[in-house]
Amino acid sequence: MEKKTTRVVAAIIRQDDKYLCMQRCRSRYDYISEHWEFPGGKVEAEESDHEAILREIKEEMDWDVYVGRKLGTVSHDYPDFRIELTAYLCKPGEGDFKLLEHLDCKWLRIGEMAGLKWTEADRKLLELLQ
Repeated sequence: MEKKTTRVVAAIIRQDDKYLCMQRCRSRYDYISEHWEFPGGKVEAEESDHEAILREIKEEMDWDVYVGRKLGTVSHDYPDFRIELTAYLCKPGEGDFKLLEHLDCKWLRIGEMAGLKWTEADRKLLELLQ
């Protein structure tokens, strides 16, 4: 059976020489549960990538970001679904964000990110950052 493909966007939020990394909450899928990712989420029907990033960051972190250029798109087949993940470089907005849907967060330099347990799709994004 063909797996459903979900379009997802990721905000690669950079401040100085560090990037915001988020730890997912527990999930019914152990292969992404409590793994690290870049913030973002599903693109809804009739929604642009840009609109999806702004909405997802607002919903998950009660924060505003400035969406910049597209970094690239990666695809990954998980056991139960397939995602097409498009990443955009972003700048942080004013004030602090809240952890509404994540367990933890870290601001890390590129060289420090490899030590985290990333979701497989987000791990592919690390290669685009190199």
